[in-house]
Amino acid sequence: MLRFAVVGIDHGHTFDHVKGLLAAGGEFVGYCPQTSVPALREAFEKTYPDAPQIDREKLFDDPSIDVICIAAIPRDRAGLAVRAMKAGKDVMTDKPGVTTFAQLEEIRRTVAETGKIFSICFSERHCVRSAVKAGKLVAEGAIGKVIQTLGVGPHRLQLPTRPDWFFDPEAFGGIIVDIASHQVDQFLFYTGSTSGEVIASSIGNFGMPDKPDFQDFGEVLLRSDRAAGYVRVDWFTPEALPTWGDGRLTILGTEGYIELRKYIDIAGRPGKDHLFLVNGKEMTHIDCSGEKLDYFDAFTADVGNRTQTAMTQDHVFEVCRLSLDAQAKAACIGAR
Repeated sequence: MLRFAVVGIDHGHTFDHVKGLLAAGGEFVGYCPQTSVPALREAFEKTYPDAPQIDREKLFDDPSIDVICIAAIPRDRAGLAVRAMKAGKDVMTDKPGVTTFAQLEEIRRTVAETGKIFSICFSERHCVRSAVKAGKLVAEGAIGKVIQTLGVGPHRLQLPTRPDWFFDPEAFGGIIVDIASHQVDQFLFYTGSTSGEVIASSIGNFGMPDKPDFQDFGEVLLRSDRAAGYVRVDWFTPEALPTWGDGRLTILGTEGYIELRKYIDIAGRPGKDHLFLVNGKEMTHIDCSGEKLDYFDAFTADVGNRTQTAMTQDHVFEVCRLSLDAQAKAACIGAR
């Protein structure tokens, strides 16, 4: 049985990690209570009252623990991952796994030296049932050869809940690194690309003049030898929307297209995980709410078998590289 622990509960995605690994048959050993968001620790205590709180060094030093899950402040994730891998553990981290090129190189070296797994749980694909279904349809050839992805990731600010580091680009890596890494992952995955290049990118601060370093808008134009991609991310979800963001993805193929309305269908269909498929044979809506999430099962198997079925290590590194490159090259627009 895979035994795992949590170090860094500064983002809510840590709940996805624990829930997913428990469902995959893992044993939750405990967690380090250190956090910059006390409300998250309180929620963690209520959700997992039987999980012991343990000093992080003791967790790293425990040889019986197989995996360390990390959702710390983004700038700290790479360092914690390196510490974990050098202690003999595989790693599952929240996005972004790295916030600088130097961190990426250190992660690369550590993976090569230790042979450990550095996996980023891209929740907008791995924890979204419609995204899983879309991957299966693409693999089956339902829309022919994929030639472009168009992904949008709007988010709600929820200012009262945000810690100080949320507004510091050095802490979160910038809006492209922080949020658009999801869409970069999806571009590579659905197009079957092993690498890509950044054609253009932009960042801006349009709505928070009192936080001049903050970025509330970002966009990226991507290209590989197989396909093209466009990404838009922002912090402008209106209050009337009954969820945190109307995340969507359109996958264009030579014989049709797929549109995902991941978290809500503003046309009125209840629930989430809506998939629309249009090709030469059908135009249909698919409710994906019953689709199985397979990332955590695959990751668990990879830890035991030393394989790369959940996601290749090269894929993880390329998502990080492209996100960092797009952030570094981004033109500043708007009030910023």
